[in-house]
Amino acid sequence: MLPVRAKAKPAGVKPTDVKELIPLMILMVIVYLVLLFWENELDEDVMMSSIEHLHVDYPQSGVPVRYCNHMILQRVIRKPDYTCKQEHVFIHERPQKINSICSSGKEVVCQNRSTVFCLQSKTKFRITVCQLIEGTRYPACRYQISSPSEGFVLVTCDDLGPVQFQGYVQ
Repeated sequence: MLPVRAKAKPAGVKPTDVKELIPLMILMVIVYLVLLFWENELDEDVMMSSIEHLHVDYPQSGVPVRYCNHMILQRVIRKPDYTCKQEHVFIHERPQKINSICSSGKEVVCQNRSTVFCLQSKTKFRITVCQLIEGTRYPACRYQISSPSEGFVLVTCDDLGPVQFQGYVQ
């Protein structure tokens, strides 16, 4: 009698098995993209909240026409609900000079919060005040430069320096 050989099942993945994996692979790619964009959104919010990113433009950008519109779009300046801000201020001073407000500024009551104290710069800073003239939803906001071009800057501080721009005084 001849020996009977056992026939082994071929190892590997059958083409029909791969077809069943396609929906799972598509789902994995979608989850990956969602997580990637979610992470970038969180980074954007952190970056957008810094006083330097939102308010400091030193040296002043050389945008001769439509300065406010250009800067607000470039820096994605808007309210959290994607509506246009009524007014936005850019400070044209060195960051070191702005940081010095926290150590040598004059303590005053903040304009928009009576219980919080702000520090006011000792000297007037060069500023550009952008006033909303058209639009309600970002990015369809249109601004124009309004006066003044100088003002005392008000900020709140923590141990590391300025935390939030609170306004200006002429």
